[in-house]
Order: sequence, then C-alpha cells, then structure tokens
Amino acid sequence: QVQLVESGGGLVQAGGSLRLSCGASGSIFRLYTMGWYRQAPGKQRELVAAITSIGGANYADSAKGRFTISRDNAKSTVYLQMNSLKPEDTAVYYCNAVTPFQTAYWGQGTQVTVSS
Repeated sequence: QVQLVESGGGLVQAGGSLRLSCGASGSIFRLYTMGWYRQAPGKQRELVAAITSIGGANYADSAKGRFTISRDNAKSTVYLQMNSLKPEDTAVYYCNAVTPFQTAYWGQGTQVTVSS
C-alpha cells in the first residue's frame, strides 16, 4: 500500500505561482512513475504532468512551458511547480503513483484556485 499526501494548494491571482508537493510512503519510491492530475468541476480528471523513475517527464499541452514536474527520491516527494497560472487552471490536483507492478495509487487532492 502506498500513501500519498499532497500539499501546497491554495488561492492565487492569475499570473502567480504555486508549488505542489506530494509525499509518498514505501521504500521503493524511486521506482514509481509519479504524476499530477487535475479535475475541474464538471470535467473529467486529466493528466497534467508525469515523471518516470529515471526522470523522464511529459506534460499536457496546457502545462507545457508553465509547469515543471520534479522528484526528490531521497525525500520520496514529487513536486509540481506551476507558473503563470490562469483561471482555467483552477481544479483539484491529485498526486498519482504507479508502482513497478502497475498498481496505481491516488492522493486525496489539493485545491488550486486561480482568480482573474
């Protein structure tokens, strides 16, 4: 069982920045593929960014150039640095972990609200 705890959400004005953090349990964090997803009201959950165990990252088109995903294996933590935030980035952001056994886990989510 992997437990994920997100933090760092909040209210920010358009153009501002936030950094989300997600701490994970488990002794093999370094082998997990980690991702950030978001879900806005009335919409489906969507991938924002993901990072593999060897550091390869991919981003949704909406996040490219503005968001950066990173990981610190020593701290079992993944981060999402979000810059130039827009009102359409408003959503609940969820941390996701996929183990080498292809089992997926989710955090409880953290609210990000961007005011115009």
